[in-house]
Amino acid sequence: MAEKTIEILSAEEIRRTINRLASEVVEKSGDLSQIVLLGIYTRGVPLAISIGDRIAALEGFQVPVGAIDITFYRDDLDRISTRTPAKTEIPGDITGKTVIIVDDVIYSGRTIRAALNAVTEYGRSAKIRLLVLVDRGHRDLPIHPDFTGKYLPTAKEEKVKVYLQAIDKKDAVELIKV
Repeated sequence: MAEKTIEILSAEEIRRTINRLASEVVEKSGDLSQIVLLGIYTRGVPLAISIGDRIAALEGFQVPVGAIDITFYRDDLDRISTRTPAKTEIPGDITGKTVIIVDDVIYSGRTIRAALNAVTEYGRSAKIRLLVLVDRGHRDLPIHPDFTGKYLPTAKEEKVKVYLQAIDKKDAVELIKV
């Protein structure tokens, strides 16, 4: 059976979704000086940068943005393809701050659980929130995003592919049906 690819979000729809997510972060977070955005490698990082840039454009305040590698915190390395770990970059002390973990897609919740473990190694934040571009369901763990760009109910055998300009030279979200 051949795969079928369906575009879920176009470049323009991703731009609008990022605008909305940035507005929601501003609206729900209060004091922006207490916020830190941490993108999960790979596509969570440029997404966090875009959200941070949009908040700066809306509010005139640059929220610190960093990157976190969760490779060594995963509990499923035997089932996923491994990659060379990237450099975690925490923009200052996160103790007492609200950390917003940013990722492209949430599925089982295992990536986010690993990110939670990683974040606690860098300080005791006041709160940890989760922002995702796409929530496709099928959680193995009781983890729910605080900010969601698109809810996309999927079958387990389907795949969601996010393309971001900074990495893939295009912006799109596709559903791949098998």
